[in-house]
Amino acid sequence: MTRENGINQIETTDIWDIVIIGGGATGLGAAVEATTRGYKTLLLEQYDYTIGTSSRSTKLVHGGVRYLAQGNVALVLEALKERGLLLKNAPHLVTNKPFLIPSYKWWYKPFYTFGLTIYDLLSGRSRFGTSRPYSREKTLEKIPTLKKENLRGSILYHDGQFDDARLGINLVQTIIENDGTALNYMKVTKFIKENNKISGVVVKDGETRKSYNIKAKAVLNATGVFVDSIIQKDNPKAKNVIKPSQGVHIVIDRKFIPSEYALMIPKTRDGRVLFAVPWHNKVILGTTDVAKDEPSIEPKVTDEEVDFILETAGRYLEMKPTRADIKSVFAGLRPLAAPKTDANGKTKEISRSHKIITSESGLVSIIGGKWTTYREMGEDAIDKLAVLFKFPERESISEELHIHGYKENVDFESPFYFYGSDLQEIKKLIKKNPTLKEWISEDLKINKAQVVWAVKSEYARNIEDFLSRRTRALLLDAKESLKMAPMVAEIMANELGQDKKWEEEQIKKYKELAKGYLLN
Repeated sequence: MTRENGINQIETTDIWDIVIIGGGATGLGAAVEATTRGYKTLLLEQYDYTIGTSSRSTKLVHGGVRYLAQGNVALVLEALKERGLLLKNAPHLVTNKPFLIPSYKWWYKPFYTFGLTIYDLLSGRSRFGTSRPYSREKTLEKIPTLKKENLRGSILYHDGQFDDARLGINLVQTIIENDGTALNYMKVTKFIKENNKISGVVVKDGETRKSYNIKAKAVLNATGVFVDSIIQKDNPKAKNVIKPSQGVHIVIDRKFIPSEYALMIPKTRDGRVLFAVPWHNKVILGTTDVAKDEPSIEPKVTDEEVDFILETAGRYLEMKPTRADIKSVFAGLRPLAAPKTDANGKTKEISRSHKIITSESGLVSIIGGKWTTYREMGEDAIDKLAVLFKFPERESISEELHIHGYKENVDFESPFYFYGSDLQEIKKLIKKNPTLKEWISEDLKINKAQVVWAVKSEYARNIEDFLSRRTRALLLDAKESLKMAPMVAEIMANELGQDKKWEEEQIKKYKELAKGYLLN
């Protein structure tokens, strides 16, 4: 589906069953659920798909070891089930990642081995591997860069890893393959109401500035940290229902953990966990948990957050990472359900489970949750809409649904593994035009064909879409992504029929954006 086709759909459809506002994990999950049940569905995203928190996670598909420590067994069970389904339905994106918890105290090994054995048991048949204690020697064999002084060994456990923005775009493709419609750069500006009940939305095209009145039987607000602003478009007096919490990640060179094994530090100074995870030939360190008053599409990283991550990681690694080692730094805002009483601003105490609320005018909003449980959140939301708006009852099929790009026996050593079955299509583009094989960045293994593919088949509309989310250049190495920007702009301009002025504007905007991912 081209953008033109999508616009044509909204111009020619009299009424939609469901309009979903928000193209992050939650909105995409709900749209897949709705379209595969046969409801006429339109998804609208103000910016690009997964632009916010949904492209800025720790890249883990996990049950949540620390939720188990908090005694939230129900949430862990739910997430472990969904983790197994994601591995089954998107094997080109989800991998089994071994983690080590280093032990520097005598009681760590028995304590965490016991807890992680329960984690394995809760996983049932969908367990990713067996947890076990490792000796000091075995631990250093797996992660030789761990701090050696007082190291007693470690505890091995298994969880999932994925690429969040890539899963997002594959979900968009899945929606469209199942006769749904999805459009990015479409902002909902107000609601249409009849007898004080919502009967549609007014939406403005971010590219042409044209507005459209769209009629709908049901509207779902799945806008993450912006959920309150949509609720208040419906009812200006409504109280906030979410409390944003900022999570910062820094990306460093693979030399700090030259291993396939990830590191989990079970207790930081603020009582959280810290992950050090190999990803796309780099290492992600994170995350923080800082309460924020206001949501932002580009949250600002603070020096304190960066220093906290570096200092914590430095206590566990022989070679301490410094600010000069940081390739990129990025922040996401978690849309946590607001507490009824403020627990001293400690957002880690706030529920990570999701909630569905309905306004008097019939606006349904979904809040909370995380990527791992996106499918179940979508199912719950569409179940709720089906009952509220008396849609024909239809069974959910999403547990068995292969996501676009599905491919078994993926070669994860290939720099293009995340395209799954689409890799054949990219190879066809190169066969037709061999110059597309040329690297734009040999270091990040990104070639010209990927830009063409992103425009033709992945709804990329500008160079940020490509450099941040269709590939992960901005997050992996912000400086390298800046070097790529002119070539990406030139190829995209050619594909989109844009001129030199557009290219120049794109490069200027991208330079401004990239500043936020660079420390110096």
